[in-house]
Amino acid sequence: MMKDLEALAQNLEGELFYDNLWRSIYATDASVYRELPLAVCYPKNEKDLKILINYAAQQGTSLIPRTAGTSLAGQCVGTGIVVDVSRYFTKILEINTENKTVRLQPGVIRDDLNRILKEHGLFFGPNTSTSNRCMIGGMVGNNSSGTTSIKYGTTREKVISLKTILSDGSNAEFNYISNLAFGEKLQQQNLEGKIYREIKDKLSSEENQKEIKEKFPPREMHRRNTGYAIDDLLYTQVFDVNNEEEFNMAKFLAGSEGTLAFTTEITLQLDTLPPPKASMVAAHYTSVEACLQAVVPAMQHPLFTCEMMDKTILDCTKQNLKYKENRFFIEGDPKAILMLELRANSEEELQKQTKELLNTMESSGLGYAFPVLFGEQIELALELRKAGLGLLGNIAGDRKAVACIEDTAVALPYLSSYINDFTEVMSKYKQDAVYYAHAGAGELHLRPILDLKKSEDVKLFRSITEDVAKLVKKYNGSMSGEHGDGRVRAEFIEYMIGSKNYQILKELKLTFDPQNIFNPGKIIDAAPMDTSFRYEVDRKEPEIETLMDFSESQGILRLSEQCNGSGDCRKSSESGGTMCPSYRATKNEKDTTRARANALREFLTNSEKKNRFNNDELKEVFDLCISCKGCKSECPSSVDVAALKAEFQYQYQKENGFTRRNKMFVNNAKMNRLGSKAPGVTNFFFRNKITSGVAKKTLGIASERSLPQLAKETVWNYFKNNRNRLKVEKPIKTVYLFNDEFTNYLDAPIGIDALELLSKLRYQVELVEHGESGRSHLSKGFLKEAKILANNNINVFKKLISLETPLIGIEPSAILSFRDEYHRLAENKEDAEALAKNCFLIEEFLKQEISLGNIKASSFTSEAKEIKIHGHCHQKALSNTSYTFTVLNFPENFKVTIIPSGCCGMAGSFGYEKEHYEVSMSIGEQTLFPAVRKAPEDTIIAANGTSCRHQIKDGTKREAMHPVSILRNALR
Repeated sequence: MMKDLEALAQNLEGELFYDNLWRSIYATDASVYRELPLAVCYPKNEKDLKILINYAAQQGTSLIPRTAGTSLAGQCVGTGIVVDVSRYFTKILEINTENKTVRLQPGVIRDDLNRILKEHGLFFGPNTSTSNRCMIGGMVGNNSSGTTSIKYGTTREKVISLKTILSDGSNAEFNYISNLAFGEKLQQQNLEGKIYREIKDKLSSEENQKEIKEKFPPREMHRRNTGYAIDDLLYTQVFDVNNEEEFNMAKFLAGSEGTLAFTTEITLQLDTLPPPKASMVAAHYTSVEACLQAVVPAMQHPLFTCEMMDKTILDCTKQNLKYKENRFFIEGDPKAILMLELRANSEEELQKQTKELLNTMESSGLGYAFPVLFGEQIELALELRKAGLGLLGNIAGDRKAVACIEDTAVALPYLSSYINDFTEVMSKYKQDAVYYAHAGAGELHLRPILDLKKSEDVKLFRSITEDVAKLVKKYNGSMSGEHGDGRVRAEFIEYMIGSKNYQILKELKLTFDPQNIFNPGKIIDAAPMDTSFRYEVDRKEPEIETLMDFSESQGILRLSEQCNGSGDCRKSSESGGTMCPSYRATKNEKDTTRARANALREFLTNSEKKNRFNNDELKEVFDLCISCKGCKSECPSSVDVAALKAEFQYQYQKENGFTRRNKMFVNNAKMNRLGSKAPGVTNFFFRNKITSGVAKKTLGIASERSLPQLAKETVWNYFKNNRNRLKVEKPIKTVYLFNDEFTNYLDAPIGIDALELLSKLRYQVELVEHGESGRSHLSKGFLKEAKILANNNINVFKKLISLETPLIGIEPSAILSFRDEYHRLAENKEDAEALAKNCFLIEEFLKQEISLGNIKASSFTSEAKEIKIHGHCHQKALSNTSYTFTVLNFPENFKVTIIPSGCCGMAGSFGYEKEHYEVSMSIGEQTLFPAVRKAPEDTIIAANGTSCRHQIKDGTKREAMHPVSILRNALR
């Protein structure tokens, strides 16, 4: 088989991977399942797809189509070749504003599409919780709907045509056709014609029609993805002479999960942008039952969204760094919240609609609070609900909210009764289920909390699903409202729609795909739902010893297992945020946060080596992780890959040795200390093309990089020489400055600006002897040394630092170590935590003092300045760029904007390393470099990270300034 795969790879224009790493990271999606695929392919064009189809037919294997891999029902796992179209099939081919349509390839991200369509006053309505990374191909495959379906319908309703490749390698386009055209299709002597004849034969039977109409969920339920949509085809001209709807096979393929044909091009119907004025009533309830009872009266109003989330999800957001600030509208401790969005073209109309909705909700007597949100507040609230899937992964330990019954839908009038019965089922199993819902569409995302590593809970997984299937059948609902059948619900299709209808589906699958090439085991002939889990059941957990402390997640293995596959790390740079910079540059799944967590989980669990970290596959998957910490705050499951990487590097290098280059980077501060004795000589060596070229070549540094220059005077020497002058009479307070190794030797002018700024604002600044921050050691996995430095710094400062005498820092990556890594390295956790509470970025401290009225605007110039801020990754993850924005806005005529950039791409030494230079600059080019180049020459570029400023200079030839220097220059 290996030789066959090698030959296949040579015939493809795209890439084919079949090593252990790529197979392991594609073995899972966002479901509970795991199957090692034969290979993974990034096809470049239709020719590649046809080669793959031919290969699968000849070799008796299968193709598993995949876009973002966020499927919850196991649609993207299988033992064949995973065909990932997310890298090359990403073009928007045509936008027709007159007809309000768009033609595109399946790898286009939903939110990216809508950003482009917005310029034309149009948008694609279906809106999933994964909309910033899910792709149109996946949405068609699952017939996705999301929060706006009560207004804009499902993906199936928006599909106009699909260009496909059939199982025999032939092309077929499916779109709306008249009765006459349908008759012509029946005459075609090819696979396409055979498919039409089979559809005609099966659906013309009055007996079959009666069976379909009786057993499928009712048509008024638009959330019904049970099996293939043969029920939809009945209501067309071909099978119902009283119906004006033309036949469209594309509607049949929508929701078929890639099991019938391979789609290469999609044409969608678009909608005019929603009205611009919006409000949201966030109705609070003391029970889930009361919340759901309120849905029917709420739906009497022209709602755009009607969403519910329960206390479990709300409680998850309390500790999440990113989402806890979105809880501003929560009053008390609600058991459930109903989020009701209205839209209108004028304020008057919006106020009228809002008042009428409030009257209905308040008069029902079901809720206790009804805050009304507007503008950006609505987006912040919706983000809480969108984050629901990932946040559930934050439950510590092995018990997780698992997807099995989480997609049930019933007709709206039955919603409250259904949930009462459902609660009884859960009580029977002693389950406190998690509820979040598209309540207005009658769909509830209900998840039991189970440990699928234990056989008793695996039995519950099946028993609960079977009982809920019976309950859904009782209400004639759908087991698969929008997330598809996949393999978790597919074995219940026959029970839900009856054996006769299921046999029709099987025969249609056989006609489309006689050799079972396309995504076998999904929808039709699925394996039992309680097989092929991510974890081996009842297996003894491996004992993994680590130097860093991972006890808050019950060990490093469980931290990696917190990744549930929701794929937030795959969002594009246009979606904002930082995570995941290297994936944004390469578009390789290997370079996502998800892949790193999955690979670590895979090898820590299954490796036979004594040191399970000692695998080259792990070295490869972590290679492009730049430890930006974006995942720490942006991943809803808080999978801290920077910490995982630091521990991996330490453990791997413990076995394989530390490279000369890494030793040089880690000991950079020691070398700078020596070089600073004669900075002129050292800088000449670094500037001179010959000597610097030799140094770069010897150490594997990119030749294109400029080397940093030592300051003429260190911050420590300046402080000692000017200690008396810097003394402040009757200071507002005393602060300690953390004189980090980067500022002291390289960016000393910034450190000096900090001393001068603070003293002139009447703060007494003190410097004490302390060690390096350990940032370089952490980034290269020198954890023993980092641990010593961390504990020494904790011991130096623990008796000096308090709320009255805080520790403030200039370089984010250094000072924020006190809040982050130090607690994993500290011998005394209490000392570390107490110290962390009083360590601040200098902008945080200044913002606080401004708020207290201790710093006056009159201290600064009234001269007008334009400033653009690029925030440091660690600041974004562990603090907030808003602090920098606020302090730079303090001078009355400063006009400040934040560049919506992710990581700059330098990331300490990463951008210097020759093998990483190209990726480093590609990251910078995503948003940061274009924004800086676009800024007028007299606009000040602000960046508080030393790496960021260096990257901006190398990438744009512009000098960026630290906010401290900008403020010092602005003093009157």
